[in-house]
Amino acid sequence: MAASPGRRFQSPDILLIQADQLAPHFLPAYGHPVTLAPNLSELAGGGAVFDSAYCNSPLCAPSRYSMLTGRMPSDIGAHDNASALSPAVPTFAHHLRVRGYRTVLSGKMHFVGPDQLHGFEERLITDISPADFGWTPHWGEPERDPVVSYLRNAARGVARAGVSERTLQMRYDDQVTRRTVRWLREAGDRGRPFLLTVSFTHPHDPFNITREYWDRYRERPIDEPATPEPPLPLDAPSERLREVHGFDDLALSRSEVRAARRAYYAAISYLDDNIGQVLAALRDAGRSRPTVIIFVSDHGEMLGERGLWFKMNFFERSARVPLIINGPGIPAGRVPEPVSLLDLLPTLLDIAGLDPRSAGTPGRSLLAAASGQQGAEAPPVFGEFLGEGLTEPMVMVRSGRLKYIKMRGAPALLFDVVADPEERVDLMGSVAAAGAAERLAGMAEERWDLAGLRAEVVAGQKERRLVHQALSTGTPAPWDYPTSGEPTDSYVRNL
Repeated sequence: MAASPGRRFQSPDILLIQADQLAPHFLPAYGHPVTLAPNLSELAGGGAVFDSAYCNSPLCAPSRYSMLTGRMPSDIGAHDNASALSPAVPTFAHHLRVRGYRTVLSGKMHFVGPDQLHGFEERLITDISPADFGWTPHWGEPERDPVVSYLRNAARGVARAGVSERTLQMRYDDQVTRRTVRWLREAGDRGRPFLLTVSFTHPHDPFNITREYWDRYRERPIDEPATPEPPLPLDAPSERLREVHGFDDLALSRSEVRAARRAYYAAISYLDDNIGQVLAALRDAGRSRPTVIIFVSDHGEMLGERGLWFKMNFFERSARVPLIINGPGIPAGRVPEPVSLLDLLPTLLDIAGLDPRSAGTPGRSLLAAASGQQGAEAPPVFGEFLGEGLTEPMVMVRSGRLKYIKMRGAPALLFDVVADPEERVDLMGSVAAAGAAERLAGMAEERWDLAGLRAEVVAGQKERRLVHQALSTGTPAPWDYPTSGEPTDSYVRNL
């Protein structure tokens, strides 16, 4: 297949680094004055930094499946954190492996089901998340939802933020780094180009970190949320999320909020140190090919903004992700136009010398935008949330400077995220924004049948609950990917 026009390099090595639950707002490369992340700052300083990149679902597994396949979550049945990705759906690992790339995965990808590779030729460590259906939500009977207790325990954990001994997640990410560094040293300068995907669990909650990283922020002023309480009247998705997490009963103090934010910033520094080790090993490997380095997260983190924590909504800190592309022919600069993780697959095809349109997915290559080539007006960005916490589908359309959010059965929200980045002013009642609201609502209605989508989600949940019950009876046969030499306390398991 022919390469896209304007290519500056062919078949380089590709290093894709992914964080978990990292909002760009909290990185120095995006203007945060407190966090310390020198390796990511250096990477951003020499590459293209996307200022309006979005996940297509603010939840781990659906976001990652969408990123891997270049397709919207509902188009591939990726509804929640217990959804299986079909082995028949090609990922960017399949596409690049056919092209001759050595495709390697190190770390978390939240694969559910018996296929724990999805096109990756090698996997250096098993997943920290369980591969079974145990986390399936229950929209039909929310009071019996098995995920609610997990969400409420996570919320209570915010009040316990602070210094901890080595956590499960740190043990896992330490393993990810060690095995990645070893693989890079052993890979040498072989002929095949590689796609090495390195995926860390930090700075995902719980907000606990070792003394070493906590103390890095001893003299740094920990900022408080810009909007600590939600603007009133409370929108329906926020009301439901506050209820299901128990935030109204939790009543976090200002000192508890600052402690959680300090631990989160410290976790970013820990992540950055691990990334520094990987980048040093890449330099020391002596590869003759050039390398394109991409940094991204699966979704963001509210960190107390609007009285919310974690993700599962389409406000900016939950739905936006950092995206940095650093490589030959890509000048340093900022890219303001909205993009999404759907664009990653065609971008990787473009980097590898393939036609980015060949996969037939709705995204577009970002190389032109990364190189400062402004084309036609950027297409709208779509997002959807079909997982735990809510019991109705919620969707998002970002077009230009406007963002439209709609949950089935509730009033829609409309924000100008350029003029109002904290999303304090809902424009749905504004006469001046009436035309824009109608246009974005029309896009959403054309894209989704929310009633039909809810029926599909509930039916899928019912099937998976039955399968999980059956497979948990008698002698279980876990789907987790087996690798040797791992401590048993490095991952979470239901069975």
